[in-house]
Amino acid sequence: MTGGEILAAGKLIGAGAATAGVAGAGAGIGMVFSGFLNGLSRNPELRDLLFRNTILGFALTEAMGLLAIMMVFLIMYS
Repeated sequence: MTGGEILAAGKLIGAGAATAGVAGAGAGIGMVFSGFLNGLSRNPELRDLLFRNTILGFALTEAMGLLAIMMVFLIMYS
């Protein structure tokens, strides 16, 4: 194997490992909305407060997934 082939293989392995963050973000989003539905079913009067916190949690969790995808692109195309 040449040095270029080893570098390409390393990039592919690194990009594959970086995609684990996307799976973690998907699980995190599911947990955020699960917590929202659980809290809403226990105390419906707090709907507005719970919804605001849920949207904030969703945005922060989704941002981590997008950062993981950005890392994949940086690894692959740099």
